[in-house]
Amino acid sequence: MSMEYKVKLTNYAIEQMQETVSYISKVLQSPDIARGWSDKLMKELSTLKALPSRYVLVEDEPWHTEGIHRMVIQNFIAYYWVDESTMTVWTTAVIYGRRDQLSALQRMPIDK
Repeated sequence: MSMEYKVKLTNYAIEQMQETVSYISKVLQSPDIARGWSDKLMKELSTLKALPSRYVLVEDEPWHTEGIHRMVIQNFIAYYWVDESTMTVWTTAVIYGRRDQLSALQRMPIDK
């Protein structure tokens, strides 16, 4: 029987998600879509409880060496790393797919 990983969000990832929900709700005036996006994102992230290393590592340094994985969820890319010692998956960023990913990653704190 395999152990399940815990899936957690860093403060940075939470802030990004809140900004996206706020943007969809207020600017696009679609609170239902914002809720649906948030629910879908959390559901997809929860799948990382099993086999979290199945998604590829980011190719660029220093994130590759830091063990940062990327997972595409609709039009967004979630970045995360796996702490094997505590069986925890840390989601570190959730970035809109059309944004400059390298630039966005450079602003992402690596909370290890």
